[in-house]
Amino acid sequence: MKKFNFRKVLDGLTASSPGSGSGSGSNSSGAGSGSVHPGGTAGLLREEIQESLTSDYFQICKTVRHGFPYQPTALAFDPVQKILAIGTRTGAIRILGRPGVDCHCQHESGAAVLQLQFLINEGALVSASSDDTLHLWNLRQKRPAILHSLKFNRERITYCHLPFQSKWLYVGTERGNTHIVNIESFILSGYVIMWNKAIELSTKTHPGPVVHLSDSPRDEGKLLIGYENGTVVFWDLKSKRAELRVYYDEAIHSIDWHHEGKQFMCSHSDGSLTLWNLKSPSRPFQTTVPHGKSPREGRKSEPCKPILKVEYKTCRNSEPFIIFSGGLSYDKACRRPSLTIMHGKAITVLEMDHPIVEFLTLCETPYPNEFQEPYAVAVLLEKDLIVVDLTQTNFPIFENPYPMDIHESPVTCTAYFADCPPDLILVLYSIGVKHKKQGYSNKEWPVSGGAWNLGAQTYPEIIITGHADGSIKFWDASAMTLQMLYKLKTSKVFEKQKVGDGKQACEIVEEDPFAVQMVYWCPESRIFCVSGVSAYVIIYKFSRHEITTEIVSLEVRLQCDVEDIITPEPETSPPFPDLSSQLPSSRSLSGSTNTVSSEGVTKDSIPCLSVKTRPVRMPPGYQADLVIQLVWVDGEPPQQITSLAVSSAYGIVAFGNCTGLVVVDFIQKTVLLSMGTIDLYRSSDLYQRQPRSPRKNKQFIAGLTELNDSPVPLELERCKSPTSGLATRTPEAAPGFYRNEMPAGRQRNQVHHLPGEVKGSRKLSLPTDLKADLDHVNGHCTSPTSQSCSSGKRLSSADVSKVNRWGPGRPPFRKAQSAACMEISLPVTTEEARENSYNRSRSSSISSIDKDSKEAVTALYFMESFARKNDSTVSPCLFVGTSLGMVLLISLNLPSSDEQRCTEPVMVLPSGTLLSLKGAVLTFSCMDRTGSLMQPPYEVWRDPNNTDENEKTWKRKLVMNYSSASQETGDHQYAIICSEKQAKVFSLPSQTCLYVHNITEASFILQAEVVVMCNSACLACFCANGHIMIMSLPSLRPMLDVNYLPLTDMRIARTFCFTNEGQALYLVSPTEIQRLTYSQEMCDNIQDMLGDLFTPIETPEAQNRGFLKGLFGGSGQTFDREELFGEATAGKASRSLAQHIPGPGSIEGMKGAAGGVMGELTRARIALDERGQRLGELEEKTAGMMTSAEAFSKHAHELMLKYKDKKWYQF
Repeated sequence: MKKFNFRKVLDGLTASSPGSGSGSGSNSSGAGSGSVHPGGTAGLLREEIQESLTSDYFQICKTVRHGFPYQPTALAFDPVQKILAIGTRTGAIRILGRPGVDCHCQHESGAAVLQLQFLINEGALVSASSDDTLHLWNLRQKRPAILHSLKFNRERITYCHLPFQSKWLYVGTERGNTHIVNIESFILSGYVIMWNKAIELSTKTHPGPVVHLSDSPRDEGKLLIGYENGTVVFWDLKSKRAELRVYYDEAIHSIDWHHEGKQFMCSHSDGSLTLWNLKSPSRPFQTTVPHGKSPREGRKSEPCKPILKVEYKTCRNSEPFIIFSGGLSYDKACRRPSLTIMHGKAITVLEMDHPIVEFLTLCETPYPNEFQEPYAVAVLLEKDLIVVDLTQTNFPIFENPYPMDIHESPVTCTAYFADCPPDLILVLYSIGVKHKKQGYSNKEWPVSGGAWNLGAQTYPEIIITGHADGSIKFWDASAMTLQMLYKLKTSKVFEKQKVGDGKQACEIVEEDPFAVQMVYWCPESRIFCVSGVSAYVIIYKFSRHEITTEIVSLEVRLQCDVEDIITPEPETSPPFPDLSSQLPSSRSLSGSTNTVSSEGVTKDSIPCLSVKTRPVRMPPGYQADLVIQLVWVDGEPPQQITSLAVSSAYGIVAFGNCTGLVVVDFIQKTVLLSMGTIDLYRSSDLYQRQPRSPRKNKQFIAGLTELNDSPVPLELERCKSPTSGLATRTPEAAPGFYRNEMPAGRQRNQVHHLPGEVKGSRKLSLPTDLKADLDHVNGHCTSPTSQSCSSGKRLSSADVSKVNRWGPGRPPFRKAQSAACMEISLPVTTEEARENSYNRSRSSSISSIDKDSKEAVTALYFMESFARKNDSTVSPCLFVGTSLGMVLLISLNLPSSDEQRCTEPVMVLPSGTLLSLKGAVLTFSCMDRTGSLMQPPYEVWRDPNNTDENEKTWKRKLVMNYSSASQETGDHQYAIICSEKQAKVFSLPSQTCLYVHNITEASFILQAEVVVMCNSACLACFCANGHIMIMSLPSLRPMLDVNYLPLTDMRIARTFCFTNEGQALYLVSPTEIQRLTYSQEMCDNIQDMLGDLFTPIETPEAQNRGFLKGLFGGSGQTFDREELFGEATAGKASRSLAQHIPGPGSIEGMKGAAGGVMGELTRARIALDERGQRLGELEEKTAGMMTSAEAFSKHAHELMLKYKDKKWYQF
């Protein structure tokens, strides 16, 4: 007898009901659980769709990092390999070569990099970090690894020097001692130069830390040691004594040799340069203060700022170059940081935009005892890297091929597009190249080392970055590189802020009123839409032709003040709002009246910014087509825009905030819908907002009165003319314009603003200076979509207690930082912050609704779909997701022909369809019945300003991306919806929940996107606890769950974005973009896509010094460091002084084809042993042959004697 399974029957019944979408809770690890409904349509779905993706397709790995190294500290250059290395305060190292050769390394300790030293032409790098550790990096592999580390236990490292073609590294310490490290074994030598041996015995003070070490160009056996207090010691390594000592009364910052080794130059803390001759060390041969005033007779020159570094480089056919940083006069305090170049009698001061961290002079030869022949200076600034051409008299800079200006203005948002139309990159580059800066050096970029090829994956990729100054940059990100294509300045649409008239905008945004908050781009139609922090939306169209035209602007009054009703009468409320009254929500800015005159006058119906009213010249590229601005309402500023979507096929743009939703027809330049979020529900509101008691109403008004400086009457608190309701056309309005107003009967579903929504200005801070301390203000993760969006004034400390009694996690307002800085919530207690971080799911209870009266629109999506449950064909729809997890479908009724589209109105109607999820809705997508991802329809691009007659008569060409025949037969489609907590798959038009997956309970999702990989769709999520999760579609089976990155600040949350082909990126620091892949195939091929840092190059030969120069110019004998510093002579160093740590890359370096320096030396030793063994065998064979030859010779001699006296006839 077959056993009956009653549970399957229940599952089948559950699947057939449209509301069965809840899944079981997930565990605390963040990998949530899901439930699948196998009955009904779900069973058919599994039969129809065969998912091809498996977990073998996915793996997480970092690919490449772009941008300027954040907080740089050190610089090094290999003159033979021609590669550059930059160390940072966070322990990172960036190694740069020719374009495409860009490598990022990271010290595991995270300690700041103090100094970098290349093993010239050896494919290795030594780094000294602030934790007093030396590291040896192997650069002969595409991803450098540490071969050895040496940790100093008792002394702090201050300076390192590695002579050319030497294996002994000199290390100076804070105590003034000098140690010597063997680079091959990374073990300390027993040879130590103690500070008390270096200075004279009569000296009573400590000389200070070692600030300089270098060997003499004339004699490798002599070492120059510079101490901080002004003492310089010329140490003889063989005799272990000081040959001469130099004393100066000013602190030393740096020293550099003349190539002949007879003179050296010092820079001092008083802004002076001293030139010393070894033959007369008692006083400096020459003393100059380059930027000091000419002293009077008998007086010392006035001191200047310290010269932090000087380099003294000689030329064969001209005067030497003296290059230094700092040294400016104190009376010029406002002057910018400068680099001074002295060439003969000419002094050139190059002013920099940022403080100088380090600079290096690039010379033709690596040998220190030859004419240096400098040709460029690499200057590392705090926020830039420039290279100055020394071969031209005006000292121009080279054009930097690396994307070092990503942070030119702080990045506030990012977008990533993989596999875009191939012609877009060429089109954008051709437009952008016309606006490039001029005046660069005509020579090639001097950092040209390494090798790079395109690799196998070369599909077009474009990255878009929005910035705090209103600029937007388009970047070519193809083939693991980054190059700027085109720059768009949105601030040109608005009038410049005057000093006197800027108070109005400053009350909204403190520093950056033009900051870009969100972008939406349709690559196929080239429609580009931008929303800014000052509550504006700009629609751009692409054109190859320059035009001069006026900018069309719309002003929208979006208001949804909620109010308690003392005597509710639900039975008298009509299902649709009355639309009898008109709201002037669209008007030209030129006709607007500014109601801000003086204090006490309520600001109303004015935008935050002023659009230019005069004709504006628009160059080729993206040209502003329409500007939409939200206006002040009853003294309250407009709320920030939280969602944005554009449809080029429909000619409609939609955006929402925590007040409501706005839908605009950008073809007819009219507002179609301006409605509060609550009013979008109509009679389908699952929450059924109920009025609260009069007692609560009075208590709340009292609370508001407490917070304001002056009492606010109840009449001013009530909603006067809310702009919510169904949009219809009116005869008095412009063509296609709709009036929106909600009657009093609809107010029954409204409740009061939450505490914290205080009348007054709302300030948003988008600092242009990247402050590192803002990155770690909030250690916890807060959901950016789940907090109430409200306006309010700053609270004093006395007001905090009043705010706290309104419930946990409800700050009076938020300051919105740029993406480079962390979001700050004020003020919350520890318990409130903890609850605010994790309790993000939205309950459908009445108490939950009372706490969240404002429901933000968090996601928008245009698609051809089934708007209602009983629809048989698809129609244009707008999916609307809210912060309470509700999904609404709005039906769009568009005119049928192109001619009617420009004149006939577009009808916008909430369909009544309502779906629900846990947490704020993040993203939408749709699949057809075969499981293929459906792309939103779009209009094929054509130039709107083309003068060709054929183009003028050309009709709009729409691409719908689906088979119309299959849709007319009544086939279904599947809607994928992801929220902060869970993902659901619905079947449309039946609205049955087929699959649900509770992604996380302990945290929440920050970014989610439906992407295509290997021609199949999947859902990619980035969680606040650092997990990256991939789920197959439509079954929502987990494919990948990796704890990739803990969320340390909101910069990552705001800029993290997924795209197709397994790519993703985020802003890892205020100046750098980190790209990663979640594709197994790309992880396997990543080695082929990265550049080679080391290429085999023969070391240039040293110049022939000639007989006389070798005889009289210096020491002719070679200096054997191995004999002097080796264990046999110097002995072993103390074990407690330093600890040797084998690096993780030592074994890998041996296995790799390139190998490391130590690997090369080990292999060389093995080869020598094998050669010696073969030579020994050859010697034995030779000895055997000699013995055999001697025996043969003896036997021949005996035979000769035997037959010597015999005649010929006797044989």
